Amino acid sequence: MNKRDLSFALLVVTVWGANFTVIKLGLGGVPPMLLAAMRYTFTALPAIAFVKRPAVEWRYCIAYGLTVGVGQFACLFYAMDIGMPAGISSIILQSQAFFTPLFAAIALKEPLKANQISGLAVAALGLILIGSSAGTDGLTSIPLGALFLTVSAAVFWGLSNIIVRYAVNRAALKEEKLDMLSFVVWSSLVPPLPFIGLALMMDTPQALMQAIRSLNATSLFAVFYLVCFATLFGYGTWSVLLAKYPAGKVAPLSLMVPITGLVTARIILGEQLTEMQWLGGLVIILGLVITNIGWPSIKYFLRNKDIS
Repeated sequence: MNKRDLSFALLVVTVWGANFTVIKLGLGGVPPMLLAAMRYTFTALPAIAFVKRPAVEWRYCIAYGLTVGVGQFACLFYAMDIGMPAGISSIILQSQAFFTPLFAAIALKEPLKANQISGLAVAALGLILIGSSAGTDGLTSIPLGALFLTVSAAVFWGLSNIIVRYAVNRAALKEEKLDMLSFVVWSSLVPPLPFIGLALMMDTPQALMQAIRSLNATSLFAVFYLVCFATLFGYGTWSVLLAKYPAGKVAPLSLMVPITGLVTARIILGEQLTEMQWLGGLVIILGLVITNIGWPSIKYFLRNKDIS
């Protein structure tokens, strides 16, 4: 990967890591389902006027919008609203890297590799360590419900990855190539109405209108960041890199998302995590490394690393 593309890749993972802190800031002034609805409304509009519709049937866009949009972010936003720290969220959400192979084995009959099973076992230990402090008293306690919802968000993300695989295969049958930016933009038409429905179930119309009228600079920045940086720039740049380079060179860079997420949350939000939560987070990251790289490659790297 040349220096320019590597710089863009590192910028994307930094943007995605900081995304969790921005969500936390946005939730300070906007109800979670309303914030999610605004994110997807302004992602779709006016972008669909300039982005060509993806070369797949609507059912794939709808399924993707319901899983990666409504499922993932309804769970994540509400979890963070009721107490899930931004830094820990950035780690747990990456467990989609474990759920995706499991769903692929079921739906696509893809065999599970030894490193994927090992990585899943290691990550499960990390979740147990984080969960051991859930529900306890103290500033750093994590509600059990918030932990469950964040894991559920990762499950929905994993499901959406399988839908993407189906969409890619379907486009290939039509001798077309799926444009991921186009797919993301057009599927963003799906979540706003479900999110508005969920928002009305959780708050009164008067409360939601008051939240809109009371939008401050921080809330507006959060919406702008989620739309322009986390979604359009992030997914657009990432899809270009995946099209230009082998997935094995690009995907492992996403391991930096939890790192930038933890650092950003620590600097901006001043999040204080317990030693057990830090340990659990590091164990999950280790599981991600094993899943993406594998034990043999780690041993090779350590054996051949220049320590002079």
